Amino acid sequence: MKPVKNCLRAAESIFVAYDVVFRAVDAGSSVGERLPELFAASWPSYRSWFLRDGEGARRSQDVGALALRRHMPELVGHYEALVQAVGGGGLEARFLSHWAPPPVATACSLAVWNRDEKVLVRSYDYPAQLCDNTILASRWSGTRVLAMSDCLWGAVDGINEHGLSIAIAFGGRQVVGEGFGVGLVVRYILEVACDVREALEILDRVPVSMAYNVALIDRAGVGAVVQVAPDRPTVLAPALTAGNRQGWTEWPEHAAMCGTVEREEALALAMADPWSTAGSLVGQFLRPPVHRDPSASDWGTVYTAAYSPDLGTLDLLWPDDSWRLSLDVFLEGTKVRRVVGAPSLAALSPVLPRNN
Repeated sequence: MKPVKNCLRAAESIFVAYDVVFRAVDAGSSVGERLPELFAASWPSYRSWFLRDGEGARRSQDVGALALRRHMPELVGHYEALVQAVGGGGLEARFLSHWAPPPVATACSLAVWNRDEKVLVRSYDYPAQLCDNTILASRWSGTRVLAMSDCLWGAVDGINEHGLSIAIAFGGRQVVGEGFGVGLVVRYILEVACDVREALEILDRVPVSMAYNVALIDRAGVGAVVQVAPDRPTVLAPALTAGNRQGWTEWPEHAAMCGTVEREEALALAMADPWSTAGSLVGQFLRPPVHRDPSASDWGTVYTAAYSPDLGTLDLLWPDDSWRLSLDVFLEGTKVRRVVGAPSLAALSPVLPRNN
């Protein structure tokens, strides 16, 4: 499998003020309860992204459905119900399978703390108007899950009632292959796994379409950062922190654009400091270079998330605000963030063409 060519696109230099709305939604015990209304509101944007390389670049409905049955059979019933609930169209079914989606890169930071307390911390850096920004509470498979959604029913980070927490960061490699968008793999782990050991088994066997770093921690305090990719075996990283590389810089332009080396070094120092605590680590995420001001970069920090396996909580954090959400007592609501940053143009993101 050969790497695709570098195609970092130039970003707009104009910055504007706009509101970013974060939503907490109780998605109920069935994918048919609330997801159809969310899908209806978002489908025009999803559709435009999904077809950006032309319909012929996307795999067929049968291929996606077969991949789900083979690799994540526990999700097949949810998938079929969701396709029916949103109207049953073939294009919608192809999108919702998450199989071989259009490639896209982000810039995020991860850390796992399992000493005095247990916490998984992540920052999510991307053009804010291109994110779902929806936190879903659900019990679709009988397990309570709280997760930041991705392409409707996938997830970029989350926690389940067993205390298993997970988050992802782009791995900084241009390779693209046959596999799932990692968001649905994260959803699968939250639906069926109870601890890090079970999550690692899933990550080792389910194919992903791009390279990602995956951070994990469970209620027993077992933590891990795992490197997954479509072209090489899953690797357990030596550290409990990660930016947007898998051991070394393979895409220098992306690394320079998002400051991944500086972020990784800051987190490594925080983890090595004998005076560090879970709280001080979280604080590091809210300061430069890990936190990146949207008004100073095309790819600013949209949010920072801190998951507590013991409490079953998600704290959404910003330097000037926070919002706690709980698995046990989940309250729907919204939080509006005023952002000064780059406008929501698809050209703002580094895009990787498919390697067919």
